[in-house]
Amino acid sequence: MTSAPPAHPSAPMRSTAPPGGAKRHLVLLVLAVASLWRREVVRFLRQRSRIVGALATPIVFWLLLGSGLGRSFRAAGAPDDGTYLQYFFPGTIVMILLFSAIFSTISIIEDRREGFLQSVLVAPVPRVALVLGNVLGGTTLAAGQAAVLLSAAPWAGLSPGPAGLMAAAGWLLLIGFGLASLGFLIAWQFDSTQGFHAVMNLVLVPLWMLSGAVFPASGAPGWLQWVVALNPVSYHVAAVRRCLVPVEVARDMGLPGWPLCAAVSTGFAACLFILCVRTVEKQNASRFA
Repeated sequence: MTSAPPAHPSAPMRSTAPPGGAKRHLVLLVLAVASLWRREVVRFLRQRSRIVGALATPIVFWLLLGSGLGRSFRAAGAPDDGTYLQYFFPGTIVMILLFSAIFSTISIIEDRREGFLQSVLVAPVPRVALVLGNVLGGTTLAAGQAAVLLSAAPWAGLSPGPAGLMAAAGWLLLIGFGLASLGFLIAWQFDSTQGFHAVMNLVLVPLWMLSGAVFPASGAPGWLQWVVALNPVSYHVAAVRRCLVPVEVARDMGLPGWPLCAAVSTGFAACLFILCVRTVEKQNASRFA
């Protein structure tokens, strides 16, 4: 009996993975993502105070600020019968998205403290599942809360129609995904919720206020107009506003076009998600021990 000749050193090595390995890998990935997503949603629904706070604060802010400035403000290009409550409405929707998506990722810090994060990191699933599950959970919570206010658009004096509401709902998911990725990336670096809150308040409030949500960039100083133009949240607000106002009003207000809004929002979400995955892959479970 003769033995087989040894393989040539330069010969390509064949995969030793068992049949169905790729399929099993995909199943594990989907199950892990679904489990983490469900955990985020269930945890939120069990905390009634989060539901009230996430919705009530922006709505009260919208009513108080909108009523206070209603008679002394009119955006350039807006119809003569338009009110500040109407102008401020898209910005309030993005405010709900921003704060809900960001602060839902506090669960990362809580999971690290409770030891749950360590068990996920040593589980035989890709690290992308950890990121995707948490980000999708934050996206669902943020978009769901923003959709509640979006459904009240007719009571705010806006008439987007079914097509406009459906388009706005799609934008809520895209924007929420990007903002949840931003929250995940920042929360991953913190060990305390106090530090996370302090940094996020310092970042979130300027991002939102300098996005055209509170005042149009056309009346601001030149340097501030550049800041608004470079702020990715500005294109989130512009996209939601375009869904809720007629085409001619959006044109007269000088809003960024659909292609630019789509490019910035999609690029923002994709880049942050990829950065989250790479950041998690560079870490190991011992960092959180």
